[in-house]
Amino acid sequence: MEHRIYQIDAFTDKRFGGNPAAVIPLEEWLPDEVLQNIALENNLSETAYFTEQNGCFDLRWFTPATEVDLCGHATLATAHLLWTELGYAKSEIKFGSKSGPLGVKKEGEFYTMDFPTDQITEVDTLESIAEALEAKVLQTFRGKEDYLVLLESQAAVEQLKPDFKKIASLHSRGIIATAEGTDADFVSRCFFPLYGIDEDPVTGSAHTTLAPFWAGRLGKNELTARQLSKREGFLKIAYKGQRTLISGQAVTYMKGTIFVE
Repeated sequence: MEHRIYQIDAFTDKRFGGNPAAVIPLEEWLPDEVLQNIALENNLSETAYFTEQNGCFDLRWFTPATEVDLCGHATLATAHLLWTELGYAKSEIKFGSKSGPLGVKKEGEFYTMDFPTDQITEVDTLESIAEALEAKVLQTFRGKEDYLVLLESQAAVEQLKPDFKKIASLHSRGIIATAEGTDADFVSRCFFPLYGIDEDPVTGSAHTTLAPFWAGRLGKNELTARQLSKREGFLKIAYKGQRTLISGQAVTYMKGTIFVE
């Protein structure tokens, strides 16, 4: 059985930047074991699959290790594919997902995703978190899946050399490290070794956790963000309370065919 596959760099306007995602359109769902094996074979932080019926799209995301409830960069990549390669004509796409309905609008050179905002609570900084990051942690918050830690500067975020084994032992997906930025409102890096991703290049879903924190800290709801991985990515954020709008660009890198028995 043959399926089309596309690889798209999300949250960037240049190839080899941002976060690469594989996107595979399906006429009907394959068994979950097959979906997971394809994602493992792709060895990207995320592989997105979608089906379409009567103009409605169902979307799922898999890391090399597991299925996840929400993924920003692969959603952005899927929307880019629909508009640029598959002839989708409307200005807005509606996806059904494990995180409920998601929307993506095409706005000039950017795609804007409408995601549910994470709920964060300040917690004591665990000694294991400070040890895993080998950094001075000013504050720690817990979201639905991740720890969010505030560091003292952008330089501190850039210089992190985390212990991924220690991060994987935490009872969470991973850690989002953040600080105020020098050329953006805030910066971050994201570490999810438990999900098979030591450092995610650019993480859209993490910005549903970062948005309420930085909107409150900076006193504004329109924000710019950079994720400081080696590939780096740029995002625009609009915090809307229960929803967060995340905007970015994307470019197609590869088109191909996979063969599945």
